[in-house]
Amino acid sequence: MQFIDEVRINVKAGDGGNGVVSFRREKFVPKGGPDGGNGGRGGDVIVRATRHLNTLLDYKYRHKVQAERGDHGRGKNQEGKSGCDEVLRVPRGTVVRNATNRRIIGDLVNEGDELIVAKGGRGGKGNSEFATSTLQAPRHATKGTLGEEIELQFELKLLADVGLVGFPNAGKSTLIASISAARPKIADYPFTTLVPNLGIVRYQEEKSFTVADIPGLIEGAHEGRGLGIQFLRHIERTRVLVFLIECISDDPKRDYETLVNELKSYKRDLPKRKKIVALTKTDIADTDLQRKLLKMKFGRGVPVVPISAVAHDGLDVLLEHIWESLKQPD
Repeated sequence: MQFIDEVRINVKAGDGGNGVVSFRREKFVPKGGPDGGNGGRGGDVIVRATRHLNTLLDYKYRHKVQAERGDHGRGKNQEGKSGCDEVLRVPRGTVVRNATNRRIIGDLVNEGDELIVAKGGRGGKGNSEFATSTLQAPRHATKGTLGEEIELQFELKLLADVGLVGFPNAGKSTLIASISAARPKIADYPFTTLVPNLGIVRYQEEKSFTVADIPGLIEGAHEGRGLGIQFLRHIERTRVLVFLIECISDDPKRDYETLVNELKSYKRDLPKRKKIVALTKTDIADTDLQRKLLKMKFGRGVPVVPISAVAHDGLDVLLEHIWESLKQPD
């Protein structure tokens, strides 16, 4: 399935039905009386979160949505039928914005969260509503009001407990494939991962958490280099960041600092999340390098775990650190 995490869509609520001018026609009732019914209410446009979707693909080619209008009123005081609401189902984690001014209208995080983004028009009043003791035969009714219309932008931010961050080919896809049932594309060329992958890790019985594999960053990503920062929104909700650094890098600490700076350039408070450093590809490190890895430090309170996702070395230790970090309060 194609992964789409940002779309624009025009939505319009239904117009209200018009009220009607009508009079009874009854034998022995002089001039009858007003019996024009009211118009029906127009349908609302509602955005609702569901766990059954994980992409905004449904709206990539659906550029306009309109709710049903209300029916006009009829004689014999018959009120017009209200228009049906139009419900737009989106994945949990979708942020709904006004596309014109970028203002956030709502953030749909939980199953069943919903927003009324455009309200239907009110039905007009029939002439029976205007009858009084002094005006017994009103000959006017009102029209229904127009439904609201707005241009919306949907932004999907994946709901994950842990975000994997690293340079291209650092081993993020291999790691998420090793610790979860996710099966991302894996190859030995840069930018194999072109969209975020989401995996569920079952750490122990009744203990599980979700991990998001974010496409590789490079230095200058915040300036649009490489894949840029288009996918970093998906780690905004994560509680723990795991930095994957190749142990065979010429300067692992510099790599780590570069990644932290790129996150900071995107959103200043991102690097303040709980962090773990995973030194990857230890299966191709020589003995001297492996000894150095055990002594490396990347900041106060930041655990360092040498791992090999291919050989499944160190993964239990990494998962233990992740679980312990998730148990701690934010």
